[in-house]
Amino acid sequence: MDVVNAVILGVVQGLTEFLPVSSSGHLVLGKYILGFQEQGIEFEVFVHFGTLLAVFTVFRRDMWNLLLGFFSIFTVNYRQRGFKNHYKQEVNFRTFLFVLIASIPAAIIGLLFKDSIESTFSNPRFACLMLIITALILFLTIFVKKLDKELSLRNTFIIGVAQAFAILPGISRSGSTICTGLYQGVNGMEAARFSFILAIPAILGATLLQSIEVIQSGIGGDVFVTLATGMIAAYVSGFFAIESLLAIVKRGKLYWFAPYCLLVGILGLIFI
Repeated sequence: MDVVNAVILGVVQGLTEFLPVSSSGHLVLGKYILGFQEQGIEFEVFVHFGTLLAVFTVFRRDMWNLLLGFFSIFTVNYRQRGFKNHYKQEVNFRTFLFVLIASIPAAIIGLLFKDSIESTFSNPRFACLMLIITALILFLTIFVKKLDKELSLRNTFIIGVAQAFAILPGISRSGSTICTGLYQGVNGMEAARFSFILAIPAILGATLLQSIEVIQSGIGGDVFVTLATGMIAAYVSGFFAIESLLAIVKRGKLYWFAPYCLLVGILGLIFI
């Protein structure tokens, strides 16, 4: 892979990781259409790290609050209040707990069905079919009633189940998680914020697992420059994708992405 190809795939990864159009589906189709050969796991590690940095940049305050929520377990207040009262009174602790619980489904599915899931990434027609399903998920938000419910253990766990489903190429992680929040009556901006924060353990976990293989195989100097370029492209495009999607969710126009996903999915099924 040369630098130009790395930039192209890095931009595709950054934009589609957070816009509700499925990054995995676009990468599967992009490699097929452009004729890119499989470059091993190294490139995936670097571009995922780039998108992870984008989330950290936009939600740095939320990340700090999550850390405060975790460390609040070791405070005097926690010992005095007990778990139940601390849960009710400490918003940062609640958010930390929500992210922890919602991350469980994807972790279980990813570990138990790793080989089966990986096999779908070599099937562009499967990714096209899943893009059509993503289009339906997005389109149905037109009929969602705004109830402004708060996040809870129940609705965040269901959002986590949606994230587990989005492991499949063509199913948008951000689209499925935000829409699942909306379907349960959660405020759009709150659902989007939680979706992006929830992405951190998923992306970080996958990146760490893949990094073990990268460290074992080693990376040459020239290859590192190419991979780093892809990472930077993913970071910049990911940053703008997050900001853009937040503005669209605020306007309640998430269904705007449905025609695009439907078109790509149908065209892919016809021509691939």
